[in-house]
This record gives sequence, structure tokens and C-alpha cells, in this order.
Amino acid sequence: MDERDEYLWLEDVEGEAALDWVRARNAESEAQLADTVEFARLEAELLAIYDSDRQLPMIGKHGKWYYNFWRDADHPRGIWRRTTLDEYRLAEPTWQTVLDLDALNEAEGENWVWHGAEFLRPEAPRVLVALSRGGADADVTREFDVEACAFVEDGFVRPESKGSLTWRDQDSVFLVADLGPGTVNRAGYARTARIWRRGTPMSEATVVFEGPEDNAGYGIFAGRDRTPGFIRDLLVHYLDSRDAVLYIGDAADRLVRVDVPDSAVKHVHREWLVVELRDEWSVGDQTHPAGSLLVTDLDDFLAGGRDLAVLFTPTETSALAEVTFTRNHMLLNVLTDVVSSLTVATHVDGDWQTRPLDGVPELGTLHAGAVDDETSDEIWLVVTDYLTPTSLLLSDLSGDDPPELIKAEPAAFDATGLSARQRFATSDDGTRVPYFLIGPADLEPDGSHPTLLYGYGGFEISLTPAYAAAVGKGWLERGGVYAVANIRGGGEYGPRWHQAALRENRHRAYEDFEAVARDLIDTGITSPTHLAIRGGSNGGLLTGNMLVRTPELFGAVVIQVPLLDMRRYTHLLAGASWMGEYGDPDVESDWKFIRTFSPYHLIDAARGYPPTLLLTSTRDDRVHPGHARKMMAALAEAGKEVSYFENIEGGHGGAADNRQRAHMDAIWLGFLWRHLG
Repeated sequence: MDERDEYLWLEDVEGEAALDWVRARNAESEAQLADTVEFARLEAELLAIYDSDRQLPMIGKHGKWYYNFWRDADHPRGIWRRTTLDEYRLAEPTWQTVLDLDALNEAEGENWVWHGAEFLRPEAPRVLVALSRGGADADVTREFDVEACAFVEDGFVRPESKGSLTWRDQDSVFLVADLGPGTVNRAGYARTARIWRRGTPMSEATVVFEGPEDNAGYGIFAGRDRTPGFIRDLLVHYLDSRDAVLYIGDAADRLVRVDVPDSAVKHVHREWLVVELRDEWSVGDQTHPAGSLLVTDLDDFLAGGRDLAVLFTPTETSALAEVTFTRNHMLLNVLTDVVSSLTVATHVDGDWQTRPLDGVPELGTLHAGAVDDETSDEIWLVVTDYLTPTSLLLSDLSGDDPPELIKAEPAAFDATGLSARQRFATSDDGTRVPYFLIGPADLEPDGSHPTLLYGYGGFEISLTPAYAAAVGKGWLERGGVYAVANIRGGGEYGPRWHQAALRENRHRAYEDFEAVARDLIDTGITSPTHLAIRGGSNGGLLTGNMLVRTPELFGAVVIQVPLLDMRRYTHLLAGASWMGEYGDPDVESDWKFIRTFSPYHLIDAARGYPPTLLLTSTRDDRVHPGHARKMMAALAEAGKEVSYFENIEGGHGGAADNRQRAHMDAIWLGFLWRHLG
């Protein structure tokens, strides 16, 4: 294919001609994939799981209340509700509804999707609620009163855009929004931060920070740390998808840039500045490797001191996954060969001491969240793996008692006879690439097993073990084998693993994925006609490249909410913010290597391709649906077997409610069994 784009018209997201084309493709796929008894059964089974009142309700604390957002059959768009901790511990807690989105949508004639809420701390009843039309990234923010359970008349309202509204105090907010020409950056994110005072027009909000118009980052975050004794404003200016600058101080007076590398992740907690390095940093008389975790006294650092304590240094097999703060401790989550372990760090008598957090599972994935990092040392622990339903534990880091099991999800599928194990493949350059294999424990290596291989490989995101109802019910329970590849580009081994597949080295991620596929074939787990692959977003770019690079390895390909046209990606929605990951196609030297992983430009009508399914959403305002639309059109024109489904709502996640989610999941699962079963 040359670079003249005959399908450019499909980028008109809501244009009538483009939507007519979408509706026709959807009708074809519905008739082909959804008009069967088996599809209806699977869709109903998945919906019953997603709507079950036995799902694990995650909660967040404010005052005496614990809040949860919940969707089920009676509340498809969801309710925001609350209960007490004593009630939450019960098998069937009593909940109080605070906001009913279905009722709100009916009253306002809207299609709001929940995007979260920020309370005015410490215990004020006012909250800023973010709502999205159809699940898009762009949203609105409206002030809400949780005592009256109603939106505040004449309260703060942020117009729809990719931005935020956050509390500064009870009568002022930080406004980051698209307010007209010149107020968004190249990637479509708001580029100004303003202080907006109650009772004044939004137009009079005071600009306290302005980023350049040609910036291609995620815009700006501005907020106030309201921790007693440490009240200060924090502003983050995102330079691209990775790098950011942190400013601290009084936004109404003076903000000071914190002098740490732009690429580092910065945390401010009470008196501490905590830095996660993505690149090597020489500071003082020491050089710290990428992946290290450093901590120092913030005031001393701002005054010029450079005495930084080292809390974690990576190894060849270990990397820092996350840091969680409580009132008096830090909890370090470390991945060793993609398996989590937890370490508690505490400042005692002028020095940092560490100890393992005992009583947690040794295999699988752990995620930690503070119950209230201003007043408490309690943490929530979410524990999950491929075959064990997710559970929620409560632990107090100030004590020695083991974590307490609070709730666990019911099993969504029958895991009898299944096992999860870790294996390693060898990539083209000799790199050892881990992957997880989930399937029957007594699997015969005869190459006959329908196998689904999943991957992502970008933006330093790690694929750790997680319980997935759709895969379990729709794939494993029916006899399929599931594999998850921890390829370069991800964060499984820290920054080095991510940076190994950036820009001109993107091919390393694809070689890693192909190495895992070949290992599955060479060891008799499966064969090309029985091997399918699936990925979404950057993972959709991955599976799109597999389709055009090594189609002979696969029997079916699923590509979800993908990037595919890498010539135009920087001109489509948020695409410009990812140039640090992929490069700039408008720079000739960059386009030379980007073209080698632009699937839309690599379609070869003369090659045989496996059956392919493309899935996207009209309301995806992060990765433009034009990528999937144009790829579908080009593959069909080349005579390839390709199916397409575009959900009209859903945003980048693909679905706006449980029914849509069940439908989309049943489509790709039905497609796989149609071609591999």
C-alpha cells in the first residue's frame, strides 16, 4: 500500500457516511458471530457474572463512610453508594445510595458514565464528581453534596474536556479545562491551570500555570495536599507520556520546580520527597541506576540538600511495581520475575528500616491502597491470580498481626484440573522472556490445544497475574489454553524492560511475542492453526503487527481499540502524546523506522492472513476509531477474511456498562471458537 490514504474519510468519527459504514459492518458481524444459541448462552453467562451482587465491591473512605461505585442488572450505569466498615464486613451489607446514574441519565436525557469523585478533605460533605458522555476520556465535573445527595445549585461545574477540577479549599478549585482556542495542547489536553473562586465567573479564573501550545503531553494536573501541617499546592506538567515536571508551593503566590529528572516519578508525602528513577541519576556524590527508589526530606532538598536514602535498587530479575503511603510507613511492592512481594519501610531514629510484610500469598499479584494516609497505617490489599478469585484484605502496618481477609469474590468459572505456571522463551537477541501458561495440569504436548496468547508491551505497563471472568468462563472452562507474554516495552523488569523497545527498537517487543508464540508451538502446547492472539490499544498495535509480520504463526487474530496507522497517529486525538514511545512520523528519520511497525501500511494482498477481528468504540477519544475502521476497509479490499464491530459507546475501555461488556467479550470469544474450536 502506498501512503495515499483512500480511507481517510473513515476518520470522520460521527460523519453520516462513516457511521453508515460502521452500522453495515456491525450488522455483518452480528449476523456472523452473534446470531447463535452458543453466543446467547455465553453472553448471558458473562452478564450474570458481571451483574452478580457477589462481586467484590471496592471501597474508599471519607469520614466514617466507605464509598463504592456499583453496577448490576438493576443499575446498568451504576450507583454511587456508601456504608460503614462494620456493615461492609457483613456478607450482605446495607448500602445507602448517594447518586443513581441511571436516574440521573433519565432525568437529564444523557448517557453519563462514572469517572470518579474527589472529596474536600478532611470531612467536608462537598465532592467533585466527574461524568463522561458514553465513556469518553473527555468528561465534565460537577459539585455534589453527599449529605443532601444532590448536585449543588450554582456549584462548580467544569465544561466537557480532557482536564480536571480539584479542590483547593472549600471556596476555590483548580480548573484545568478546554476553555476555547489556545487553551489545549497538540494532544488535545488542557494546557492551563487556573484558580477559580466560588461566586465568580469561570472566565475570571486566575491563570497560575500555562504550558506551551505545541506540548504533546497529558496536559496538567493541579491539586492541593491538605495533610494537616503539610498544606501545599502541587502542579504536574506532563511533557509527554512519560516525562513530567513537578512544581510545589502556593499557586496563588509562587510555585517552585522540584529539581529531579523529568523522567522520574515523583511523590510528595508529609515531609518526604520520594523519587522513582526511570533513568540513571548522578546526584551529590552518587550515581543511582534506573529503577531505584530514593527518599529525602523535602524542605532540605528544596534548600539545596542532596542527601538521598536508597530504599530499593533493581536487579536483573526484580523491579519496583508501586509505592503506597500510610501515615507513618511506605509499602514497596516489588516484582521478582513478575511475582509480587511487599516490604514495609519506616523512618526510625533518623534512618530508614525495612521489613517484609508477612502473611500475604507468595504467588500472584498484590495491589495496595491506603485506607487513609493522613491518619492511619491501615492498607487494603487486593490479591489476585489467574485461577483464584480476587480477595480483599485489611492490614495495619503499625502492628504485627497478619492481614485480615475481609471479602472474596465467588468463582466465576470452574478451575478444576487447571494450573498456572511460568515459562521462559528466548527472543531473537537472546533475551529471556517470561510468560504465564494457564490450562489443564495434565496437558498433552500434542500441538492440538486451542491456545490464546495475550500481550501488551508498552508504556512500562506490567501484565501480572489477574483473575479474568471472560477468559475463565469463555475460554479456559471450555478447554482452551491461555498464555500471557511479558514482553519488552512493559514494566515487568522496570525501566530497562520498557526502554529496550522504544522507538527504533519497537521491533524487540514484536520479536519477544513471536518467540513466545514459537515456544508454545515448539513445545507442543499448540500449533499455528490452533493459536490465536489478542491485544488492545498498544496491544492492538502489537497484534496488528503480528498479522502483517508473521501471519503463518497464527490461526486467528483479535485487535481491539488499536493503533494501526502510525503515519497519522500523532494527528488523531491523543496520539501526539505518545511520540516518546513510538517517535514522530512527521520527522523523516523517525518515519523510516515507524513505517516498519505501521500495520496499515504493511498489508500485503499477496500474503495469506489468518481470520481477523477488529473491535473499537465510536466514543473512544483516546485511540481514534479511524485506526480500526481503515484497517478493516484495507484488509477487506485486499480480500482477507476480516470481521469488525464498533460499539457506539464505551470509550477506550470498549464498553459503557456490563451488558455492552458482556456483548463485546462474547463477540471475540465466539470469533475465536469459530476459527479454532
